[in-house]
Amino acid sequence: MSILHDLEATILSRKGADPDSSWTAKLLAKGPEKCAEKFGEEAIEAIIEAVKGDRGKLASEGADVLYHFLVMLAARDVALEDVLQMLTERQGLSGIAEKASRPKG
Repeated sequence: MSILHDLEATILSRKGADPDSSWTAKLLAKGPEKCAEKFGEEAIEAIIEAVKGDRGKLASEGADVLYHFLVMLAARDVALEDVLQMLTERQGLSGIAEKASRPKG
């Protein structure tokens, strides 16, 4: 099991827990919209560090992005494995070809 799978398991174990007991439980209790908002904030912070070129801060913000992405997935009952399966299916495809094959809309 990878660190992302371990983190997902921890996040899922916090679903329905007392919001005063953990940050994850508190965030999940606020609902999927708040989880998505927090993910977006963390993504912006990572972008800022990427532009600045600070590798250490980018790594730290990247970890925050991955954590909040997993929280957002959990809030909508989407498994990490579903995301990884999509990546597996796309592996070896040109990004241009893959995007062109998606349904329009």
